[in-house]
Amino acid sequence: MAEKKSFIADFRTFFLRGLGIVLPSILTLALLFWAYRFLQQNVANPINNLVRQGVLLAYDRIDPGDQWRPEWYKVDAEELADHRAANPRTRSLEDEEVVRVIRRSDFRQYWETHIWLEAIGVVIAVVLVYLAGVFVGNYLGRRLYVRAERLITRVPVIKQVYPSVKQIVDFLLGDGNRKLDADRVVLVEYPRKGIWTVGLLTGSTMRAIERIAAVECVTVFIPSSPTPFTGYTITVPRADVVELPISLDEALKFVISGGVLIPPAQAITAGREPRPLTGQSDGNGGAAAADLADRGGEAMMERKESRNEGDRA
Repeated sequence: MAEKKSFIADFRTFFLRGLGIVLPSILTLALLFWAYRFLQQNVANPINNLVRQGVLLAYDRIDPGDQWRPEWYKVDAEELADHRAANPRTRSLEDEEVVRVIRRSDFRQYWETHIWLEAIGVVIAVVLVYLAGVFVGNYLGRRLYVRAERLITRVPVIKQVYPSVKQIVDFLLGDGNRKLDADRVVLVEYPRKGIWTVGLLTGSTMRAIERIAAVECVTVFIPSSPTPFTGYTITVPRADVVELPISLDEALKFVISGGVLIPPAQAITAGREPRPLTGQSDGNGGAAAADLADRGGEAMMERKESRNEGDRA
């Protein structure tokens, strides 16, 4: 007869199951919202402020007629008096300066109530980044960029941080040729023979290493769990590297989850149960444990005999 679960046990089971369903969506939305707020506050808002100041300056220079002036640009005597009464500090200012302050405030309120105006900052930022890429892509742009980079790396504090940040950015957002190497997921025997580890093929190695190894070598980055941006960089012979038929995203998910998230195309069938590990008490577990103990004892005896022979020598 099946044991009846208590209400607490059922509640915990279904609560954890529901949390596993809802939590990924909540975390994804929270991450997207944080990224949007970060870009809005640090990129879009400064650009929007510059655009608003440019529009106000253009209106002041052009001075259109009353029929062409927008509502936020019009300031009558009553509004001017109300603003002076509400802000005693502006009483000593000239009327023109107070009018500019009122127009700036009204224009900002008008701007923030129109979503399509708020998006102008993001659009301009995207265009500026694109133009920067086009400029650096030609000869003159590259020369200026290299000189500016040399000046930046001479600053005492920046020169310790900038090179590392640049290497990470180049690794993640490099050009097509470098991106292809970084996307190659490989399998190597690390940290010893018999232990297979997933890594990323980052490219060739140094000449000195290849000369000492006397074989063609490649560099492999071994990401760690659960932070794949940290790990180990190893150099192995190219012949010892096996390329895996999975994408970079699938490999990172596999590493971050500690091997729980397996690519669907690589998942083992559900009917296949993992065999018991050596030393587990079912089936031939006891025999396997005894065999392991015998092999360990033999290895200890061999080491002891070799030590005795060395002492006699």
